[in-house]
Amino acid sequence: MNWLITGGCGFVGSNLAYSLLQEGEEVTVLDNLSRHGSEKNLAWLQGMNNRKFKYIQGDTRNAEGIAEIIKNLQPNAIAQLAGQVAMTTSIENPRLDYEVNSGGTFNVLDGVRRFSPKTIVLFSSSNKVYGSLSQIRVEEKETRYVLPDFPNGLDENTALQAHSPYGCSKLSADQYVQDFHRMYGLNTVVFRHSSMYGGRQFATFDQGWVGWFCQKTIEAEKAGAQPFSINGNGKQVRDVLYTDDLIEVYKLAAANISKTTGKVYNIGGGMENSLSLLELFAMLEEMDHVHLSFYQLDWRAGDQKVFVADNTLATHDFGWQPRVDKFTGVQKTLAWCKGI
Repeated sequence: MNWLITGGCGFVGSNLAYSLLQEGEEVTVLDNLSRHGSEKNLAWLQGMNNRKFKYIQGDTRNAEGIAEIIKNLQPNAIAQLAGQVAMTTSIENPRLDYEVNSGGTFNVLDGVRRFSPKTIVLFSSSNKVYGSLSQIRVEEKETRYVLPDFPNGLDENTALQAHSPYGCSKLSADQYVQDFHRMYGLNTVVFRHSSMYGGRQFATFDQGWVGWFCQKTIEAEKAGAQPFSINGNGKQVRDVLYTDDLIEVYKLAAANISKTTGKVYNIGGGMENSLSLLELFAMLEEMDHVHLSFYQLDWRAGDQKVFVADNTLATHDFGWQPRVDKFTGVQKTLAWCKGI
């Protein structure tokens, strides 16, 4: 297959590109290199010396530019991963967030509609389209919050209620992707991702929390390490999905497009791979034989106390389920962070 990966020098995109190239696929990566670490990921991909790899420096906000690329390339599949990914940035600059996430995705869809209508479009959406989930009953336990009414996590029928500019821009794009299937017959698939982590994720304080706290763990090895901050009380829970499992979602959904076209899937590590911040800290302390010292800030606006994806529909439609357990995944991520 011939793939176009927008945002292909980011965490998900670079790992997906690497895997596809290893399997002999043709891969074109488009990225504006604005994200921290993207230049390093580009160098990593170029270091494969694979003749089937091509890089285009570009931006999905350029409607005619992305349309021209799609027209010329005629890709079998597009992984639309280009996006503004940080909640805090969306609050500070909501216009940028809207233009990148909603406008950029629209431009990709419209380019496909106009010039390559058989192309599969796989879109990276977010659990943030469900808002704060304040309508769902939550119980507080010693180290985490739990959802007593949803023992297997939340499925795709959870009420949509975006909270924050990031949630709104992702929800808008999410709905456009679905509607271009309904109105124009495009082969589109939406993945509402929970927390993703692993190698090639150059985490920051507001994006990529597993990787960020792996970095804080490495800092704690040194004498005089300072306490770090967290938002909230540390009992908030997400299900974590390791990169090896993550990229299989895109490949399997494309390979089974007759079943997945037009669908929406909640994608995460599932209940067995759920972690609170406090539980992650305990795990990292055990792995690295350090003590993690932190202090609490206010909760982030619209933060979900618990989000765990129910992966049942993805398993049913294209046979996917997570295989890397959270302990192994965190251990590998910590090792990768030490090697940066």
